[in-house]
Amino acid sequence: MFILDKLKQTLEIDDLILLRKEIHNISQNIISDSAKDTVFIKSELEQILKTQTIERTKYYIKRLIKALSEEKKSRYNDLNLHRWKQYEHIITDSLWVFENRDTSGAHNAKYWGNFIPQIPNQLIQRYTKKGETVLDPFVGSGTTLIEAGRLQRNSIGIDISEEAISLCIENLSKEKITNNVFTELVNEDSLRFDLSKILAKHSTKKVQFIILHPPYWDIIKFSKRESDLSNCKTLNDFLSSLEKCVANFYDYLEKKRHLALIIGDKYSKSEWIPLGFLSMQRILKFGFRLKSIVVKNFEDTTAKRKQKELWRYRSLAGGYYIFKHEYIFIFQKV
Repeated sequence: MFILDKLKQTLEIDDLILLRKEIHNISQNIISDSAKDTVFIKSELEQILKTQTIERTKYYIKRLIKALSEEKKSRYNDLNLHRWKQYEHIITDSLWVFENRDTSGAHNAKYWGNFIPQIPNQLIQRYTKKGETVLDPFVGSGTTLIEAGRLQRNSIGIDISEEAISLCIENLSKEKITNNVFTELVNEDSLRFDLSKILAKHSTKKVQFIILHPPYWDIIKFSKRESDLSNCKTLNDFLSSLEKCVANFYDYLEKKRHLALIIGDKYSKSEWIPLGFLSMQRILKFGFRLKSIVVKNFEDTTAKRKQKELWRYRSLAGGYYIFKHEYIFIFQKV
């Protein structure tokens, strides 16, 4: 790269004024392979020009040389940490606020209870590499699979609901995923399904990331099948079923890799039920390391948008607050 040679030459200059002048000339004549690189390089050069000592100036020049000539990646994703400033779209805060749902391509809100695409998009970028495999045991309408395909990850989706699988097939048919990845979809019970056959089909034994977005107990009924988590009769039944699901897939998750649980709480009979934290405790029983707890703003459902005044009255009368958030728990297998 032309700019690399120029930057290396500046390290021979020991006069701060002359050094700044040379950096300024470089910034005016950037030749890069992409617009994204150009923006990144210009930003770094601007920071270099603001330094007050020659030592600090050369420190930043060396850092830029390293960013342009080397890659620093973790074993969990494709992010180049030498260019960490380029990833402004990657959220690192524990509070996620999304004004609007991504409705691009096949994404839609037809399926009641599906999460917004930005959630799997963020998680897949942070915890997987291209060509790795994502498992979603409660795939719903296929949001995770769509995002995995777009990001060049393999994906396996399982759901107990025939309606969900039909909608998932319809949505996936609208996506033109041309990447060399596989997408598997299965209408089965995630508490019992044998994943090994699908993995063997693709000559692998492990998945690198699991996204769990189960029913929030019985708030929405997704099928009539008794083993559907949304049909559990008691809170303990729900938590035990979730635990069975994790146990069923635990051995298939590669060591040191991650599992994400997306879930909200529930209000019943004048009592707040901390479904999220109770579920978190069940998963921690497997020996996972808890890496993060993210709080995400919760979109109003269509029903609640039409009954805002009623819900406000109920809140004032009942002494409770209206749900406006859900949780994303990030676990690492040790």
